Amino acid sequence: MSRIGLQPVIIPSGVTVSVKDNILHVKGNKGELTQSFEPMVNFSIGKKEVQVDRVNETRQAKSLHGLYRSLLHNMVTGVSQGFTKSLVINGVGYRAETKEKVLILNLGYSNPIEYQLPEGIQANTDGVNKVSISGIDKALVGRIAAEIRKLRPPEPYKGKGIRYENEQIRRKVGKSGVK
Repeated sequence: MSRIGLQPVIIPSGVTVSVKDNILHVKGNKGELTQSFEPMVNFSIGKKEVQVDRVNETRQAKSLHGLYRSLLHNMVTGVSQGFTKSLVINGVGYRAETKEKVLILNLGYSNPIEYQLPEGIQANTDGVNKVSISGIDKALVGRIAAEIRKLRPPEPYKGKGIRYENEQIRRKVGKSGVK
């Protein structure tokens, strides 16, 4: 039994949810998101909440029940509040800046890296060492943040590289001195 799928999704004011031809549409003040879904679940749309129900009790229907409830919740949260991931850049000479839809990163390589941001994603730099990735699609925000982190992952000896703001890097001691 899916405990997550049984919980209703609360719809805030200004957000509309509709279902048509196995496609879920969520529209809010920040934008609009769509998601296709399997016909093993039904969406009961009320005035202030949406209940996700499964059609039968098969194993696949049970697994999709919680999945589509979580996806709907993320869509409603995204179009009403949005999602943000913060990255911190550590290292001497490492810095980031934004120009229109391009994030320019100096990460110790011979040339700066120009990362083209996709549609619906914004990047803001707070100083030169902090980058905030924001958008309405939670999966896209997380994927873009992971791709940027992958350009120079944090190393365990000095801690240099790009890390998430709340990420703790396990530090290693390194070589001991020769006597």
